[in-house]
Amino acid sequence: MLKPILLVEDNPHDLELTLIALSKSQLANEVVIVRDGAEALDYLHRRGEFAERAVGNPAVILLDLKLPKVDGLEVLKEIRETEGLKSVPVVMLTSSKEEQDVVRSYSLGVNAYVVKPVDFTEFLKAIADLGMFWAVLNEPPPGSRRYVKPK
Repeated sequence: MLKPILLVEDNPHDLELTLIALSKSQLANEVVIVRDGAEALDYLHRRGEFAERAVGNPAVILLDLKLPKVDGLEVLKEIRETEGLKSVPVVMLTSSKEEQDVVRSYSLGVNAYVVKPVDFTEFLKAIADLGMFWAVLNEPPPGSRRYVKPK
């Protein structure tokens, strides 16, 4: 069983486009959707409505910067400060081109910072490429490898 992709996105339009792009890339990974930073942290820490989810980290987290409840930078900070999560690849997927957001994201340990293209075709290609790289091509660190669910 492939590890899921965790998509943290509150904008319904961007969410729909991202899901279309990921489906066009024909990835077999499940895409888990959460709509705010608090939900993302609950998922990652297996608490609240996610307390019963399967053990294991996502293959990659596609994280929006501007989120309700807990913003993307705070989510990233907590991921990097949590022993069992710090090696999970995180891609900041945002419309912000502000230098301070880019600098802060990298200083907190983001693996990649991608500005959402305005053009639909560019957006589809960017997301498909991201999904393919992080879920299929990237070799995760030891302890975060893809796994096969025991029978």
